[in-house]
Amino acid sequence: MFSYIKGSLEVKTNGYIVIETNGIGYKIFMSETSIEKLGEIGSTVKVHTYLKVREDDISLFGFNTNEELRMFELLLSVSGIGAKSAITILSNISPSSFALAVISNDVNTLKKLPGIGIKSAQRVILELKDKLKTEDSISKFETSIEVKEAIKEDGKVTEAISALQVLGYSRKEIDTAIEKLDLASLSVEDIIKKGLNNLAR
Repeated sequence: MFSYIKGSLEVKTNGYIVIETNGIGYKIFMSETSIEKLGEIGSTVKVHTYLKVREDDISLFGFNTNEELRMFELLLSVSGIGAKSAITILSNISPSSFALAVISNDVNTLKKLPGIGIKSAQRVILELKDKLKTEDSISKFETSIEVKEAIKEDGKVTEAISALQVLGYSRKEIDTAIEKLDLASLSVEDIIKKGLNNLAR
């Protein structure tokens, strides 16, 4: 219903903000990390939003980037994780670090997050890794010869590409970012890190 809300930042406090636009104040729940990155009271801000509708509650959740929103939606798809838990997790780990932990089966990193124990961390990896692998099929896109050969030789590139796609990058952007990397000698984690560095330029 709402893709984003842009307006004057009227309230900035623990757990939520209020943005006024066209005479209406929208209470938007956000992670502490996202709130810290917003401007001063009275400044104009733009926040990507997710509308949660239940019989007894309608709430807006806000994010500074599409990557944060995508991570939030992925977390909600995991059994046992609700909106407030997802926001708390977002306050403690970046989308790129989260995706890296899932792809690399890093249970230790995930279990340190608030509300996530060993079993929950294993469930997050199991459920989200499957989702990443069913993202846009590689065969639908044009790729460089180097990327195609690497994909045939090693599934680690497929996993790295899937991790970057879940952060909101298009396949064309990803191919450009990784085509000059020495894919054969890099681990999944290194491909993701170097790919993110190139995408950020």
